[in-house]
Amino acid sequence: MVRNCLIIFFALMITGSMDAQANLLNSKTVDQIGKKNEQQLAADNDGPIPYGYVDDRDVLWSKVVWEFVDLNQKINLPYYFPIDTANISTDRRSLFDTLLKGIKQGKIKEAYTDSFFTSKITQDEIETRLVNVRNENGYSDTFRIQTEDVEGYMIKGMWYFDKRQGEMKYRLLALAPMGKDVQTLGVENIEDDNLYELFWVFFPSARNVLHDAKVFNPKNASQPISFDHLLNARRFSGTIVREENIYGNRAIEDYVRGNSLFQLLEADKIKENIRNREMDMWNY
Repeated sequence: MVRNCLIIFFALMITGSMDAQANLLNSKTVDQIGKKNEQQLAADNDGPIPYGYVDDRDVLWSKVVWEFVDLNQKINLPYYFPIDTANISTDRRSLFDTLLKGIKQGKIKEAYTDSFFTSKITQDEIETRLVNVRNENGYSDTFRIQTEDVEGYMIKGMWYFDKRQGEMKYRLLALAPMGKDVQTLGVENIEDDNLYELFWVFFPSARNVLHDAKVFNPKNASQPISFDHLLNARRFSGTIVREENIYGNRAIEDYVRGNSLFQLLEADKIKENIRNREMDMWNY
């Protein structure tokens, strides 16, 4: 399973292309940079690798888990930077800006209020979660949640054993940027360190947008990686915070209270059970 993910990841790195650098060496004017010629456009079939069809009867076992991706960890920094969009090219954006722009442009239509997709969230509702206009003493201040305020992502995905392929696989289902409560920004004497789900995006519907958004590759700037590639290859460090269970899918912190170490141990236990499940499938 891990070997297959690595093979896919490096294959995508090799085949990646960077629109911003297209025609850079042949451009005679600045506005020609990033524009492909007719031959390049005709030969360009670049797009997210389509998922293969998985019949429900081929899923021998599955488990849905929620993971928190902490953007303070080094391996997760590509999802956070760049935070300054004024002094960098328009093709370089953070994951949060990419998702928000896709929603505003109507390219991402599957945005929801929660991870169970019970109700869609409108752009106006997203705006109320990101912007707070406060009037005090005759002055008006506007507080807005931006990229630097997003400290992590909640990711929902399914681990499943495909009996036709004979291996454990993972399919990312949805993700949500996690930020502070905009109503508390700039308010004195309020210490709220909790992070809240700003909105949920159904991942399969956002793959085209995430594929077009390229992530800087520090090892080779001419071969960038897309957000779609990174996420599908599980190129991130996440901690399991919830699994589907008989108790209404309760979170780990709901039954392991007040002890962060024990919560991490419980998360590792869930991860280990998933790993062992693949080996158990081969025992007769």
